[in-house]
Formats: sequence, structure tokens, C-alpha cells
Amino acid sequence: MDDEQPARDPTGEDARINALEKRLEAAKEREEKRNRPAAAAGTDANYRMGDRVLAELLGGIGGGAFIGWVIDYFAGTSPGGLLVLMFLGIIVAFRNIIRISNRRPD
Repeated sequence: MDDEQPARDPTGEDARINALEKRLEAAKEREEKRNRPAAAAGTDANYRMGDRVLAELLGGIGGGAFIGWVIDYFAGTSPGGLLVLMFLGIIVAFRNIIRISNRRPD
């Protein structure tokens, strides 16, 4: 039988090893926090707001131009209705964008 004791006795722990293990755990936790996806909910909200602003702008200009073109087609007034309603669409779109930007976040 071998009466030799292992180099590190499991019952007699060294304070340096305990401190090193604590530091390793803290470093692992910091690394996990650093590698997590960064605030996906806030990013999604910003993308949704950007999409809404773009939709307002394109919808205002496109809707005004289309309605103006239809009025010009049936009334026989060449570019007058198209231009007037397109500019009204731009004004309405900018007004809506300003209202969106002044809204408080939920």
C-alpha cells in the first residue's frame, strides 16, 4: 500500500486558490455579460420608429401624387392637381413625422 498523500490535500484548501477561483468566476460572468446581445428590445423599437417615419414620408408623397394624378386624369388639368396634392402630402408627412418625434417613449 502506498501511504503517500496527494500534492493537494482536498480538506486543506489554500486561500490563494479560493481567491483565484472567485476571480475566474467573476471574469466568466463579465465575459458572458459582454457577449450577450445588446438590448435587442431598444434596438427593435428604434427600427420600428424608423420604419414608421419612412412609411409616413413615402406614403404622404406617393399618396398625394397618386390622388393628384387621378384628379388630373379625370378633370383634364395636366400637372396642377398632381403637384398641389403631392406638396400637401409632403406637408402632412412632415407634420406626422414631427408628431412621432415629439412623442415620449413608452
